[in-house]
Amino acid sequence: MSEIKGWCPGAYTPMRSGDGLIVRVRPKMGRISRDQALGLCAAARGLGSGVIDLTNRANLQLRGVPDAGHQPLLGQLLDLGLLDPDPETEQRRNVMITPFCEPGDLSTRIAEELVHRLQALPPLPAKFGFAIDCGDAPVLARDPADIRFERASDGALLIRADGADWGRFVAPDDAVDAAIMLAYWFAQNRTAEARRMRALADRLPDVWQQEMSAPPAPPAAPGPRADGFLLGVAFGSMTEAALRGLLDQTGAQEIVLTPWRMMLLPGVTEARRPGFVTAPGGRLLATHACPGAPGCASATVQTRALAMALAARTNGSLHVSGCAKGCALPRTADVTLVGRDGAFDLVRAGASWDEPARRGLSPDDLMTGRETL
Repeated sequence: MSEIKGWCPGAYTPMRSGDGLIVRVRPKMGRISRDQALGLCAAARGLGSGVIDLTNRANLQLRGVPDAGHQPLLGQLLDLGLLDPDPETEQRRNVMITPFCEPGDLSTRIAEELVHRLQALPPLPAKFGFAIDCGDAPVLARDPADIRFERASDGALLIRADGADWGRFVAPDDAVDAAIMLAYWFAQNRTAEARRMRALADRLPDVWQQEMSAPPAPPAAPGPRADGFLLGVAFGSMTEAALRGLLDQTGAQEIVLTPWRMMLLPGVTEARRPGFVTAPGGRLLATHACPGAPGCASATVQTRALAMALAARTNGSLHVSGCAKGCALPRTADVTLVGRDGAFDLVRAGASWDEPARRGLSPDDLMTGRETL
């Protein structure tokens, strides 16, 4: 297995990290059944480190897979119905759908058609993706995608290029055709530097800028909902034992993934398990940390134990990053700690790659409060 870096890991194209291979699983329509979830737990336990991550594209990742375990894992994912047998189709299936869709609604119909027609798309960068978000107010507007299906304030359907304030009116039956057309426009205009739609948004033809989308919905919060229970996952990472315990305790028959480090359990009215966030306002959902050392070869510091300890002492958002790449939160936070040569740099109101206010802080400086955050 050669080392693959520089893009999001897939199932057929895993990424190597300090604890082994990272294998991404893209559940169809963002949903996994109870049996699929239990099968995934068994695969993580038998062929990986037992750690399962949620991603900001509403996917799952299995960590710590040894080289020799990769092919057996692919076989198990195929048996579970969590992998397309064609690697090219699997790679193209970067389709994120609102977790609050219902069977047969517009978001579901568009997603099913788009997945069925993936081969009609032009060659696109591996991270290029679609967000299908056709509820009354967009819930995925803050999440990564290049082409977005949304509604205008009057309920009309729009296709909006990421980075543009305005979208194009489309009839529901023509929506996927129009999205494929926009993908071809991107493919014809992309450059080595402009590899995402946002970089080309200021060059869009006028036909793609007709109306604004409805204002985004407020961010979802953990707790009971009419359609189930929305449950936060600390740092977006859980053990397979924790997931099995959650399924046993709640009796959940399905898991709906979100890009917000949360899972929706349809039909569940109560969930209380260690490591999960069950009520609004929990500090852990405002705290971000990558696996850090030794799980990531790029990191020189441990991250999550420090983030857990500092969460209650930090006002606003906190990001503890093992290195300057900032994988856990590729945007600004109120407080960002960046690992460098075994110590931390402190960035205020910035991202991991921004100029720090302080350098070379030890974990003890931070844990004991000698450095005010």
